[in-house]
Amino acid sequence: FIGLVFFGVMAVAVFAIGGQSFPMYLEYTSAKKAIEKAKVETSVPAVRAAFDRAAAIDDITSIKGSDLEVTKRGDKVVVSFKYSREIPLAGPAYLVYRFEAQTN
Repeated sequence: FIGLVFFGVMAVAVFAIGGQSFPMYLEYTSAKKAIEKAKVETSVPAVRAAFDRAAAIDDITSIKGSDLEVTKRGDKVVVSFKYSREIPLAGPAYLVYRFEAQTN
């Protein structure tokens, strides 16, 4: 019986954390797609504006166009970002996700 209760508690914890983690992962993949679309622009303000437009459509709230790092490597525009999100677990314990991506 104790094993069953332990398994039940663990299953609830996994579903609770997974339920909060999955939307974060979806937002991260949307942000990666948005920087891929934005990298075709020629100036830094245009890249940031293109990202903000895509963020409004895809509901990306963790990062804004002003948070992007836009550089040039030869002829190519390279767009990257880095941010973190946390999930409160219990008391002072948090699960921290660190997301980063860069265009090629």
